[in-house]
Amino acid sequence: MPPVHSFEAKLQKNRKFTERMADDITRIAGSFGFFTTNIIVFAFWIAMNSGSIPGLSIIDPYPFTFLTMLVSLEAIFLAVFVLMSQNRASAIDSLREEIHLQINEIAEKEITKSLQLLAEIHKKIVTDKKPDPELEHMLKALNTAQIESQVEKELSPKPLAISEALENFETLLHRKL
Repeated sequence: MPPVHSFEAKLQKNRKFTERMADDITRIAGSFGFFTTNIIVFAFWIAMNSGSIPGLSIIDPYPFTFLTMLVSLEAIFLAVFVLMSQNRASAIDSLREEIHLQINEIAEKEITKSLQLLAEIHKKIVTDKKPDPELEHMLKALNTAQIESQVEKELSPKPLAISEALENFETLLHRKL
């Protein structure tokens, strides 16, 4: 049996430095340890700046403006790293789906050909030749363009009532001007 090559492992191996960094940061930030560390740091910061810890001077008095800025910056950076990782994962998923589609189309052609060969064997062996509409349907080549068109039609977004109202309003405005 030939060796199995992981599509995703190949893509993971060929990541750019920034993609590896974004994935690592996302993995760390999504851990319970990161959550716990944030809770401890924030609790310490609030306790220290509330004057609850003797011997430590208050550097960010209530309402903790500096802490708010740091937390906002952390959220911004984490959101960017998560989006970078999600975009890369989405690209991998799209490639994987395209490969599945191509393999499925090849398999469908092979199955149809196998059915045609079996039907020919059946015609030569069986003397009772009643038409089989289901088999005749299965022997026809699959029209993927028709399926794709139907799926696109079903998935196309329906206009919202608000969008239609705005378009009608704009049309009326342009007619009056």
